Amino acid sequence: MTTITRRLALASLSALALSASLTGGAFAQEKITLRMSTPASETDQRSVALAEVFGPAVAEFATYEPHYNGSLIAQGSELEAIASGDLEMSIASAQELATFFPEFSIFATGYVHQDAAHQVRVFNDPLMDPFKQKVEDELGVKLLSVMYLGRRHVNLRQSKEELTVMTPADLAGVNLRMPGSDAWQFLGKALGANPTPMSFTEVYTALSTGSVDGQDNPLPTVVDAKFYEVTKQIALTSHLVDLNYIAFSKEVWDKLTAEQQAAVQKAADDAAQSGREKQLAKEEDLVSFLKEQGLEIYEPDLKAFREHVQNEYVGSEFAASWPEGVLEKINALGN
Repeated sequence: MTTITRRLALASLSALALSASLTGGAFAQEKITLRMSTPASETDQRSVALAEVFGPAVAEFATYEPHYNGSLIAQGSELEAIASGDLEMSIASAQELATFFPEFSIFATGYVHQDAAHQVRVFNDPLMDPFKQKVEDELGVKLLSVMYLGRRHVNLRQSKEELTVMTPADLAGVNLRMPGSDAWQFLGKALGANPTPMSFTEVYTALSTGSVDGQDNPLPTVVDAKFYEVTKQIALTSHLVDLNYIAFSKEVWDKLTAEQQAAVQKAADDAAQSGREKQLAKEEDLVSFLKEQGLEIYEPDLKAFREHVQNEYVGSEFAASWPEGVLEKINALGN
């Protein structure tokens, strides 16, 4: 019995109950309910896109029922809930999928995805087919589309005149706050910095006192946490272009008619595109805002960073589960 089978065994009765309720081979007559659970808020761009684009697009045969802030299913349990028949949809991360399938860690690795458009090319490329198929076969979850979450950058106390970051060598000796897990700390070292684990709630004070030289986060976080008040520059390293997948119950999918399946797929793609466009626009707006606050914002040598970070990963324990040749295929789809 596999690990996934053991984790789902207790939920088998729920799955059977759902199967029994889906009579007739397709949802051709009655509307179905598509419950979507996410830890994100109602105003999150991903939540908004699904509510405003996906829901109306499937309204003819389905009722889209979103649940925010982990109010229906606890964060981290959504995929198991879909697999057991207790949920129809979620917004899943590559990190979450990697807990079931370690090879998915490649999609949560520094400098694998280059930008939002590259994410889409990778997701739609045949290289993703074995990944998607394994999730369907072993977890009963269909990955419909990829959603853009944002790019993480290096945000420093020093001015650009004091420290200009163009290559990883320029970050030598820089105490860069990074999340505390081994994977995050490894990424910090791969960037060339001295990664410093620290609670997020302590970062503002640490930046203001000089306990750390900088931190890494997407621009919306820099603004929301007011880090621009205690820093002087942002090097647009884009070292992690983060994503989520729209996850859908494979059992429910198989009960839909071909026309309904096509409608669900298009609705997911359109919602992902809408969210992507709005998130990118928000990032552009924030660049202007941060410049108005006096921060120097510039792009370093991304090729130098990408090559250095990827070389650090190759051969490490973090790359041990990656299928051979996949990284090269991903890179070939980039700029």
